[in-house]
Amino acid sequence: MEIDAAREVRTTCPYCGVGCGVLAKIAADGQVSVRGDPDHPANFGRLCSKGSALAETIDLDGRLLHPQIHDRPAGWNEALDIVASTFRHTIAEHGPDAVAFYVSGQLLTEDYYLANKLMKGFVGSANIDTNSRLCMASSVAGHRRAFGSDTVPGTYEDLELADLIVLVGSNLAWCHPVLYQRIAAAREKRPEMKVVLVDPRRTMTSDIADMHLAIAPDGDVALFTGLLAWLGQHNALERAYITAHTAGFGQALFAASTLDLAGVAAATGLSEDQLSRFYSLFARTEKTVTVYSQGVNQSSQGTDKVNAIINCHLATGRIGKAGAGPFSVTGQPNAMGGREVGGMANMLAAHMDIENPGHRERVQRFWKAPAIAGEPGLKAVEMFKAVADGRIKALWIMATNPVDSMPDAGAVEAAIKACPFVVVSDVLAETDTVRHAHVRLPATAWGEKDGTVTNSERRISRQRPFLAAPGEARPDWWIIAEVARRMGFGEAFAHESPVEIFAEHAALSGFENDGERDFDISAYAAIDVEDYEGLAPFHWPAPSPGTPLWPAGRPEGGAQARLQSEGGAQAGTRPEGASSIERQPTRFFADGNFYTPDRKARFIALRPTVETRITAAFPLVLNTGRIRDHWHTMTRTGKSPRLSQHIAEPFVEIHPEDAQLYGIGDADIARVSTPRGDVLVRVLVTTRQRPGSLFAPMHWTDQFAARGRLDTLTASLTDPVSGQPALKHVAARIEKFTAGAFGFAVTRKRPVTMAADYWATARCRGGWRVELAFANDDIDWTAFAGSLFDAADAEMLAYHDREAGQHRIAAFQGEHLAGALFIAPGPVAVSRGWAAEQLGEVHASQRERFRIVAGRAGAERPDAGATVCSCFNIGVNQITAAVAAGCNSVEAIGATLKAGTNCGSCRSEIRTIIQARRVQAAE
Repeated sequence: MEIDAAREVRTTCPYCGVGCGVLAKIAADGQVSVRGDPDHPANFGRLCSKGSALAETIDLDGRLLHPQIHDRPAGWNEALDIVASTFRHTIAEHGPDAVAFYVSGQLLTEDYYLANKLMKGFVGSANIDTNSRLCMASSVAGHRRAFGSDTVPGTYEDLELADLIVLVGSNLAWCHPVLYQRIAAAREKRPEMKVVLVDPRRTMTSDIADMHLAIAPDGDVALFTGLLAWLGQHNALERAYITAHTAGFGQALFAASTLDLAGVAAATGLSEDQLSRFYSLFARTEKTVTVYSQGVNQSSQGTDKVNAIINCHLATGRIGKAGAGPFSVTGQPNAMGGREVGGMANMLAAHMDIENPGHRERVQRFWKAPAIAGEPGLKAVEMFKAVADGRIKALWIMATNPVDSMPDAGAVEAAIKACPFVVVSDVLAETDTVRHAHVRLPATAWGEKDGTVTNSERRISRQRPFLAAPGEARPDWWIIAEVARRMGFGEAFAHESPVEIFAEHAALSGFENDGERDFDISAYAAIDVEDYEGLAPFHWPAPSPGTPLWPAGRPEGGAQARLQSEGGAQAGTRPEGASSIERQPTRFFADGNFYTPDRKARFIALRPTVETRITAAFPLVLNTGRIRDHWHTMTRTGKSPRLSQHIAEPFVEIHPEDAQLYGIGDADIARVSTPRGDVLVRVLVTTRQRPGSLFAPMHWTDQFAARGRLDTLTASLTDPVSGQPALKHVAARIEKFTAGAFGFAVTRKRPVTMAADYWATARCRGGWRVELAFANDDIDWTAFAGSLFDAADAEMLAYHDREAGQHRIAAFQGEHLAGALFIAPGPVAVSRGWAAEQLGEVHASQRERFRIVAGRAGAERPDAGATVCSCFNIGVNQITAAVAAGCNSVEAIGATLKAGTNCGSCRSEIRTIIQARRVQAAE
């Protein structure tokens, strides 16, 4: 589309599943700035640190701009022809199950819809799965077991209306910061609101918690099964709801009752007193929302965990009501949209079931497809095993990086390398996955893409383009449609715009539905270009006029629809116009009417089991996850200097007792190992970590670190129902990496190769910062610096104290710093923020240059310290100084330094600094 200048465009954030509205402003000179959309009902103007920095991630540095075949440039026609012909010939020779698509929750719904349609309806295989399998498949499975459908019952508003919020396996403060801030704001208005955090780690989310239950790994089934038993023993059940709207309660309660409080304590690592206080609080609080995320889902017991939580809400009738219900928060911007279109191997489009012959026939008839997949396809872990053993011979990967994000990632990489034909559609020319592609297809990125996404509360929003597509980049839906046409399916893939795809998707959702299925947006089946362009965020369902909001043939006597809006009025009427904003949120199941054959929810009888994975050789539990300012494999956030300063290298958290046991100190380099491999990471010793466990983030790749690919350590163990990998309970060991020398560098150019045992790079303003460690110190440091800086004509200034192992080298090109290297026998103490700033300064005098070699600023330029607030670049030393000067609250720090006043993601850390200062003062 044609892009005009100087305007502001409403779009949606491309990070987590909160689905925040973003206003992208394009100035007359082409400069882009972003801010939160105050009118978007997901965030009301708030953005997290990642969303606030989106304008820093839209440059063309490293973009894949032209198709490539076997590393050589190619035209689109040639590239599309070879993809289509290879897939067609592979299917003809080996059958439809010899090909597969591995797609992504970062695709737009329109992209997802066509990919699923092509594979399931025209190739005739269900071998399409998604990286969403890694984050929310257990929630899908748990919903379907309990409700008969993958339905999220509640809305974000419930988080503000609840009297008790139970956060389970969710570091909301860092992973879904805008929802965290909504809860924090609601609590300020209603201090009586209670928050319980269930998490092995004392994360930054604990800052808001009245109670932190540091549960043992995978103790969640025991915790909530014990809660169900407690509710039964203490007459805290909603018997009328159980009788009218559920089945299987007796069996579930009997199974739960086999575990007494002492047994729950043994299985969870919690005390009986902690359990009693939590259970009593839950029992007496009617308005309770249980929010859960990856700590629940990424488990070999993930589906059982989900159903253990849902069991408790069904037993108390706390579902579908304002301020009450189970709530799964998703990790990707369109994982929900992928679920709607059937983008997983065990689903059909529009929330229909692939196992149901009637559903298969209906979808095939709607698509006018020559074939329809007759059984579930291979889920993600199974899929890459099939690539490895040769069953899958042609693989198309779209918008994801499985070489880094899949469990047992080393084996996944080997499988992809050995696959006869690999196609990758991506925005970057170099990722750990793209490097193995036979054909590389340049896709459009955020800011260029045009379509829709669905957030965690079932709200559909538009992603709109405000930048022209660069080079020959094309939308994913266009690429898929072009390949489908070349495979002989042109009539079914004749779409010329995303609005045509969205309209078809909406029409299928209402096709022969009559209220039998939860997902229905058929009100938009006839949407035109103008209404699509102006489409405002809306909750589904949004059925066409006259469609009932209850199952066809439901039992007599049910007076209420299954949907409830705020205040209890019947909801679900069609929006007045395609661009209207829905004002009242819709909820499901307050009055039952589930999507099972008898319209009753299913209790799942669960008997908790305790899995012991540690051994004498691997005595620690490794828990993997995310950090505040990075996301997934850093293909976007790694471009932002602002986001790269808070935590700039891979790390592992370890409890002080374990650190002492293994002879490891803070800031050391450690080797973390499992039977599948090892990584080298920086050590963070902290009491926030549970003894006997380690925590490390999954973001670092070969593009940013020497040996930081954490998922090379994780196992391909999966939940037996959902197929989701167990990424948070991995047997591991840790040992100190004995370094002969440590280093830190800043350089204007990104280093290409580094002869170091450990290195990690991060963007900074004006260049790159690099952390280094070496097994020995017998190195020509001047030559190493020259290679690192890649500045042959630079003037070198150096200081060497070989006896002390101290070396400092700075290189200048004209009046600008080309690079500076600091070497020490222990972790380098130089201020990272100050050193990085020097890349953008003018260094005309010898005195200024010697300051760089000395590694410290003058007295007139105090060291800000490690970054705490990314939005305003405020460091820990600045906050500490402000506290010493009398700023004794987060609000006072905000008023003085602005820290914590934008996205709020750092407020927990600021409060921790204030509290630490108070302890020091008291001592």
